[in-house]
Parts: sequence; C-alpha cells; structure tokens
Amino acid sequence: MEPENDTKISEFLLLGISEAPSLQLFLFGVFLFMYLITVFGNLLIILATISDSHLHTPMYFFLSNLSFVDICFTSTTIPKMLVNIHTHNKVITYKGCIIQIYFFILFGVMDNFLLTVMAYDRFVAICHPLHYTVIMNPKLCGLLVLVSWITSALNSLLQSLMVLRLSFCTELKVPHFFCEINQVVLLACSDTFSNDMVMYFAAALLFCGPLTGIIYSYSKIVSSIHAISSAQGKYKAFSTCASHLSVVCLFYCTCLGVYFSSSATHNSHSTATASVMYSVVTPMLNPFIYSLRNKDLMGALRKLFRGKS
Repeated sequence: MEPENDTKISEFLLLGISEAPSLQLFLFGVFLFMYLITVFGNLLIILATISDSHLHTPMYFFLSNLSFVDICFTSTTIPKMLVNIHTHNKVITYKGCIIQIYFFILFGVMDNFLLTVMAYDRFVAICHPLHYTVIMNPKLCGLLVLVSWITSALNSLLQSLMVLRLSFCTELKVPHFFCEINQVVLLACSDTFSNDMVMYFAAALLFCGPLTGIIYSYSKIVSSIHAISSAQGKYKAFSTCASHLSVVCLFYCTCLGVYFSSSATHNSHSTATASVMYSVVTPMLNPFIYSLRNKDLMGALRKLFRGKS
C-alpha cells in the first residue's frame, strides 16, 4: 500500500539517540553537562578576548567569533533535545524543523569558514611575519568574517527553501536528535533529486573547498617551519598554530567519520550517535584546546576572574 501524501504536515517526531526509557535520564544529564560546559567555556573565551587589550589581534578576533558560533551551533539542537527528553515528548513542529535546519547549516558552515580564515591568519603570521600587520588589517579581518556570514546564510537559506518545496508522507519519524537535513529529505514522498544535487554541490564547494585551503596553508606553514634553523625557533613557530591545527583535525575527522560511518552502516541511530562528536563534543573541547598552553589567554582569564582591567 502506497503511503499517503500529505503536503500540509504540522510536525515531525525526533526519535533521538536512543528510545530506551532507561537511558533517558542518563542522556539528559550527559547532554545538559556538555551543553553548559560548551556555553560557559566559549563565553569565557569571548569575555577574555574583549576585556584584555593584548588580545585585540586578528587571531583572537577570529577565535572569539568561533566561540560565538560554537555556542549558537550547539544551542540550535541541544536545548530542544533536552526539552523533549524532560517532557517525554518527541514532537517538533514543521516550522520548528525548518528553522532548526536553517540555523544548523548556517552555524556548521560558518564554523568551517572560520577555521579556514584562522588557517590563513596562521599562514600569514608564519610565512610572512614582517607583513602580518599590514596584510591582516582590521578591514580585511572584518571583511573575511562578513563574507563568511553572508555565504553561510545564503547557503542555509537555499537548502531550507529546497526542503520547503517537498511533499511528505505520513511516516514522519526522524531517526536523529535534531532535524538533520539528510534524514528529513529521506522522508519526502516527492522527487528529491534536486535536493540531493544541491546538498552534494554545497558539500563539495563549502566543505572540500575550505579544507583544501587549510591543507594548502599548512603545507606552506610546514615548509616555512622546516626552513627555520634553530630548534627553539621551530618550536615557537609551531606552537602558534598547534591549537588551531588540533581543532581542525578534531572537526574534520569527526565530520568525515560521520559521513563514512553512515555510508558503511546505513544505521540512522549510529549516525545520530556519531553526529554528537562534531555537533556537541567538538564545540565543548575547543575552549580547552585553545586555552591550554596559551599563556596570553590564560593570563586574560585569570584577570577576568580577579576582576582586574
């Protein structure tokens, strides 16, 4: 029997990571803890960079933007998940689902762009140190962030509008803890070829493109570091980009891990569990990665806690 077509649907059901009743309290506690750590950790980074004039540099300007985006990224999905677990209600409205898709893509792509911009910043700092202040001037830094926001917003708007044109069946259970666009498109009864093409094109352009830029930047950075004669000089140069490189590896490895695991297993719940790594764990760990062994940032945080200017 063919599923009934219903273009005027009002809600979806988010099945979450696990439907086992015994795990719900545990999941609520774990995700609430991770969300609070993410928000407070990234908020401290933002406050530290704003309050300390020594951190008013391009690197920390991009870092504060990344922290803001990470807060928004997790806030797009986790609060709704926590409410659903607490109320034992898995419903999300159709409008709410589309809004969640829009903002999840917006902040996910923005994260990607900011990591690329930060890689370019490290490339200029290490490969062209004498021209760093001239090249990475406030106007260029602001322009790079602005273009990233505009591109991310246009992409997420396009993808959300593509979902709006779809007709959905009566089976509206999303096997995820948020309205993940691929899972939502799979529920459609109408033809999804154009949606798939837009998603593949966006992934190739907005994911692989920035990744290529990051790889190119770090290939030049490695060459420049290798040309430094002293071991101390090499260590000092590498230490300036070690934190960013760690975050890049964490972000892209988890994203690629989710993609390959979903392709290999075709298990939606396994994909949802793997998605936690890049959508929750990575934003939570970023403040720790950037603050550890960063004397300037740790000093600014200590001043912030002590209430000193």
